[in-house]
Amino acid sequence: LVWIFISSVLSLSLFLSLSLSFSLSLSQIWISNGGIAEIFTVFAKTEITNDQGEKKDKVTAFIVERSFGGITNGKPEDKLGIRCSNTCSVHFDNTRVPMENVLGEVGSGFKIAMQILNSGRFGLGAGCAGGVKFMLSEAAKHATSRKQFGRNLAEFGIIQDKLSRMAVHAYAMESMAYMTSGLLDKGEADCSVEAAMCKIYGSDGAWWSVNEALQVLGGLGYMKDYPFERYLRDTRICLIFEGTNEILRLFVALNGLQHIQDINKDVIEAMKNPLSGFPVLCSALLRNAKDRVHTLQVPIKSNLPKQLQPSAQLWAQQTAAFGKTCRFVLIKYKKGVIDQQLVLRRLADISINLFGMSAVISRAAHAISSSAPEAGHEAELCQGFCKIAGDQNAQYTADLLKGPVKNGDTNLISVAKSICEAGDYRPPHPLGV
Repeated sequence: LVWIFISSVLSLSLFLSLSLSFSLSLSQIWISNGGIAEIFTVFAKTEITNDQGEKKDKVTAFIVERSFGGITNGKPEDKLGIRCSNTCSVHFDNTRVPMENVLGEVGSGFKIAMQILNSGRFGLGAGCAGGVKFMLSEAAKHATSRKQFGRNLAEFGIIQDKLSRMAVHAYAMESMAYMTSGLLDKGEADCSVEAAMCKIYGSDGAWWSVNEALQVLGGLGYMKDYPFERYLRDTRICLIFEGTNEILRLFVALNGLQHIQDINKDVIEAMKNPLSGFPVLCSALLRNAKDRVHTLQVPIKSNLPKQLQPSAQLWAQQTAAFGKTCRFVLIKYKKGVIDQQLVLRRLADISINLFGMSAVISRAAHAISSSAPEAGHEAELCQGFCKIAGDQNAQYTADLLKGPVKNGDTNLISVAKSICEAGDYRPPHPLGV
């Protein structure tokens, strides 16, 4: 039996008949295994009557068998990568689905779909870590055997930089994946943000790594006789499916801001009526003044290995500063923050980096305390990731505090609008021809 997931519905007609079955009519493109699957998990809208007698459309999940009839599929798509995957459109034409084939309850499909997506995103991030580890191994083998100018490639600083950063990416991906799996094992109710972070960082890191691994091989990596051109083509989809990284960054940022908004709900309400809310506003202003004078501290364990303490202190300082930055953003943009995608992207990237820092510090600390054979190397990878992530966070934070004019966002938006208006690259040929 082959299982597939139809992630969204382009067009559908679904109703409950007198025989307690559903009639399903819909089409969807780009379905993995769509041409060979015998069983489909389909998510479609159904009309639900609530307790108040109101009719609303809610998503319901169905287990649909090809043998029910009315199911056809298009020809396999000719794709850039993952070419062994059967991907095609699937069409349901008045397919009768028995009531007992409803997955869960009628109208509860959205929750089921989100659980599936969270699992897929988390798994994709973990899978990317494995891919990067393999590509690093292959690139390192080539770098230590290939000679240029009488020396191995591995002796050159630029190649060392590539290999080191690939290792740091893999270590952070793996650490984030295992931290998330730990939360799931402990019964954490909602790990959707952590799963999204794993997917974003994992796929971004895999794409960067496969490019650099191919670069280590040079011209050989570009040839079909070597597998790196296939690795590159196959990796590209990771930034797109299970939710594009752009959409997931907005999801991460907005979920975080919603949490902060809920915590500061009393202040928001007080701002609507400053006279009655004066005590609350005074308390908030006093807290903000203290934040400006004193450096906020996030406590860290005193028994942390000495070599990891600078990284932990950096994480603690940036975590505290991030809370201030988020409050600044909410006060500045209010509800309009939902449309500030460049702001949200920076907030998401800071969040991902802080999550990654906490994961690698925890993992490296455990390795050192348990005298793991590669504890020293893990400490170096932890330090390397925290340095890179910390520098990025500092830049992102500075840009957020500068505002769109000084950080260049206004210029970027203006250039993009001009290009879209013209529908083309606008400057004339430099020689006037």
